[in-house]
Amino acid sequence: QVQLVESGGGLVQAGGSLRLSCAASGSIFSINAMGWYRQAPGKQRELVAVITSGDKTNYADSVKGRFTISRVNAKNTVYLQMNSLKPDDTAVYYCNLDQTIYKSKYEYWGQGTRVTVSS
Repeated sequence: QVQLVESGGGLVQAGGSLRLSCAASGSIFSINAMGWYRQAPGKQRELVAVITSGDKTNYADSVKGRFTISRVNAKNTVYLQMNSLKPDDTAVYYCNLDQTIYKSKYEYWGQGTRVTVSS
């Protein structure tokens, strides 16, 4: 089993910054990618940013230029630096890990960390 522990959420004013962290532990073999998703009230969960094992990154259009995803492979930890936050960024942010074990793909989720941006 894999555990994902997120931290760093909270309340911030518009224009402010937050840094989310996600540490993975447990049965980790070959990570394909780690990423962040978010779910706002009444909306579906959406991709925010993802980073692959080859350090390729992909961002939602709504966060490009404001958010940066990074990863420390040795610690199986992924970060999301969020700058210039907007009220629309208010959501529960979930960490995601995608790995391959014996040619089968597995996906894991963290418990979520709440980010609230006040106007």
